[in-house]
Amino acid sequence: MRPDQSHLLLPFFYDVHRQLGVDVAAWASATAPRIDESDDRAACRTWVKALGDAGFLRWCVPSAYGGALAALDSRALVVLRETLAFYSPLADFAFAMQGLGTGAISLFGSAEQRAWLGKTRAGKALAAFALSEP
Repeated sequence: MRPDQSHLLLPFFYDVHRQLGVDVAAWASATAPRIDESDDRAACRTWVKALGDAGFLRWCVPSAYGGALAALDSRALVVLRETLAFYSPLADFAFAMQGLGTGAISLFGSAEQRAWLGKTRAGKALAAFALSEP
């Protein structure tokens, strides 16, 4: 079963978003049944690797670091998350965590930190996000 993707016809989505919705739905519908989610930690790592292998984590980093687009695109991230969540909330969680870590590094990280973006984009390293207050 595929989610209703009629919302992708709205005018603020472009063809790249529409195609992304189709691509991630086809991939997730085939991948989700093959991932054992009984152990959340192991399944998260499996999802991150699978998302990296499939190229979907490229949407979490700018093209300067191997990403899909020149800049981060919130609409593409929403399409990916909404579609992944339909098939597996854990897949959405894994994608979101990678995006939180890579987004902050992409926007504000040092050159040394940005060097990790290639590994996180490929699903070979886990991204993290922490926030502290004075």
